[in-house]
Amino acid sequence: MTELTLYHNPRCSKSRGALELLEQRGLNPTVVRYLETPPTAAELKQTLARLGIGPRQLLRSGEEEYKTLDLANPALSDAEIIDAMVAHPKLIERPILVAGDVAVIGRPPEKVLEILP
Repeated sequence: MTELTLYHNPRCSKSRGALELLEQRGLNPTVVRYLETPPTAAELKQTLARLGIGPRQLLRSGEEEYKTLDLANPALSDAEIIDAMVAHPKLIERPILVAGDVAVIGRPPEKVLEILP
């Protein structure tokens, strides 16, 4: 079976919902509390590749850090955006389920079901 990893924030209802959906199906993903254990830049790049999106699409634009760091600035490079997410993991959209070489953002939580093996 494909290894499942859920990047999870237990304070987020969408994240809790995604984990519950997986557990209801008898699946026990490796749960990474990314706010406590932020991904490295390399891990984040790999996750973005699995998601098939650019770094800006993974940003939570409603967070205070988004405004403070001026992340809406179109002159910022992908590397700068990734560095901001590594330094401030609260900026990373959640939850993210990784299943082998693919990943999905669980918004709504049912989206995690789309990539189950």
